[in-house]
Amino acid sequence: MKEQHISTPLTLRDIARQAGVSLATVDRVLHNRPGVRPDTVRRVKETIKQNAFQPHAAAAELARGRARRFAFVMPSGPNLFMHQIQSYLGEMSAWLAARRLVVEMVAADVFNPAVLATTLESLAGDFDGVAVVALDHPRVRAAINDLADGGTKVVTLVSDVPSSRRDHYVGIDNIAAGRTAGALVGRLVGSPQGKIAIVAGSQALRDHAERIFGFNQVMASEFSQLDVMPVLEGRDEDERSEYLMTRLLNDHPDIVGLYNVGAGTPGIAKALMDSGRANQMVFVGHDVTVVTRKLLLNGVMDAAISQNPGHEARAAVRVLLALARGEPILSEQEKIRIDIVMRDNLP
Repeated sequence: MKEQHISTPLTLRDIARQAGVSLATVDRVLHNRPGVRPDTVRRVKETIKQNAFQPHAAAAELARGRARRFAFVMPSGPNLFMHQIQSYLGEMSAWLAARRLVVEMVAADVFNPAVLATTLESLAGDFDGVAVVALDHPRVRAAINDLADGGTKVVTLVSDVPSSRRDHYVGIDNIAAGRTAGALVGRLVGSPQGKIAIVAGSQALRDHAERIFGFNQVMASEFSQLDVMPVLEGRDEDERSEYLMTRLLNDHPDIVGLYNVGAGTPGIAKALMDSGRANQMVFVGHDVTVVTRKLLLNGVMDAAISQNPGHEARAAVRVLLALARGEPILSEQEKIRIDIVMRDNLP
């Protein structure tokens, strides 16, 4: 299912209309020519800035004669972090339009390799670039390779498939994120013994598998007195995650810490609160959303490993555009950093 976000490019005439001046006046301001009153210059420049309009970039794209089309293949379902990325893409409308870019959202069950592969295959020949939250599976890898072989630029977003022929990965170092979560859980628990629970969406997702790997590295090397339990897979679904966590809490009264690797946080939190043990164990998860913000504020969650969804949205588009234009990627600009967010430093 596709939802088109952007289709009409912004022009100099649009800037003139919004600023309430003539096209000639806009041209004079852009080329620093005399004869324009200071307040008019200020109004035109503010309009340009508000629309993120770059006339030289726009002219170059207009000369191509058609818009470039990018598809973002995102998870279907209630994942709030993924919804944030989509929301930020929507906020980029003026920036995209100025560069004659069309971005379409394509929802898919990213936990199902057959469905995700079929979705990717359906995009062949229709898009200049594809960004995908990817499952590391042979069918998905083959679909990515086919897109790349057909000339489509492919960027993996949040979750990588490094063995594929994708062009670039946009996301955090997930092993480092998992190690960070392990250090937080181990230090905050402060207990000589007890069990640590892990809930993931799916270990077939590269980002979840790498986070678990990093988490277990730290737990084994620095907090070996704590017993890390087998991973439960909640498929990032609230109800499933709640059910799994409720059963786990009933069966194991000695759980002292919890690491939620992906989404499904509302369900996990409900299970903790219903059990009456929310304030008795350390709970570390990922991403700052309206849900995790409340959980941090009321003490149910102790910390969130955060990555900036706006930065990820902007970086994915900029990387796809650079690839489509054959321009270099500014790796330092597109690097997504890891933040530790607690109640005391909530943004």
